[in-house]
Amino acid sequence: MQTYSRDSNPEVFSFQALWDTVTRIFSGYLPAEDAHYVAGCLVEAEARGVQSHGIGRIPVYTQRLRLGVVNAKPTFKISAGSGATAHVEGDNGMGYLVARKAMDEAIRRGREHGISLVLASQSNHFGMAATYLQQAIDAGLAALVLTNAPPLMPVWGGRSAFLGTSPFAFAAPSQHTPVMLDMATSVVAFGKIRQAARRGESIPADWALDAQGQSTTSPDAALNGVVLPMGGPKGSGLGLMMELIAGVMSGSAFGGEVRNQNSNFEHPQNVGHAFITFRPDIAVTLSDYFARADSLVDRAKASPRAEGFDNIVMPGETEAQRAEKAKREGIAVSTQDTVMLHDELMLAAEARPLSAAPR
Repeated sequence: MQTYSRDSNPEVFSFQALWDTVTRIFSGYLPAEDAHYVAGCLVEAEARGVQSHGIGRIPVYTQRLRLGVVNAKPTFKISAGSGATAHVEGDNGMGYLVARKAMDEAIRRGREHGISLVLASQSNHFGMAATYLQQAIDAGLAALVLTNAPPLMPVWGGRSAFLGTSPFAFAAPSQHTPVMLDMATSVVAFGKIRQAARRGESIPADWALDAQGQSTTSPDAALNGVVLPMGGPKGSGLGLMMELIAGVMSGSAFGGEVRNQNSNFEHPQNVGHAFITFRPDIAVTLSDYFARADSLVDRAKASPRAEGFDNIVMPGETEAQRAEKAKREGIAVSTQDTVMLHDELMLAAEARPLSAAPR
């Protein structure tokens, strides 16, 4: 499979034009509404500056769809638990679609019961966790989103990959500046190491180990090694928590068994997710909650600034500002990615599977 890197001569697409282009690509593989939704998720990530989860993912996603390793038309099965809980079997559908369905369930049950937990299994990579946090915020709920992932990170003290760089994601609604935390449990998202490799750039020495367990500044060596957990044992502990909740409890693959979508084109990933939603007005009125939440943010942003900081921003605020600017001024797409989009449009137009690989 060809890979594509970014350059210094980008072409600027309007947000809508890029969304339309990516929708056309996925329309070769998915039902129209699903293609539109997945494309929107990727373009929104690009607009937010999260290129590790943006349009650069398209070639892997479409190759897996052509090979039949991902089910283009899944049938979701929802098993209700105690009323506030549910389990969604994703039928090996695209992770974006499984996660949207599971968060829909979590929102519905959270509104009714005050809090909800929905687990999902038989899924795939779901992109930016912030996508589903926004879904909850738009519904007026706070949320936690967890997932497991292919092994790329060691447990603390180990040197071989066992844990995924699974995101820990939380958001709460606000009238002004919502807090939206979406962070990897590793020192850095593994996608940023892939980006550095594509661009021919070095990486900081504290990001990763090579295959021999030595620190490295080479992204290529890091891709054959492991990325390090954030905060040492703390990141490792959070990674184990993700495996227990999103993997073990959901019935998905776990403990190093989630397959890597970038290298295994023969078998489904079987990723697991967890979606927790809760109403912010359980203990206080909704108006009191918003006043208190806005006060918290205002007071935090008014803190005396440390040397080197011009202002204080909340988690997710910078990404939201980037997205607003991108929707006004457009999104810069490199020559290489523009070529990739053209190539993918041609492949989508052919719209025929590469094989009948079993699911």
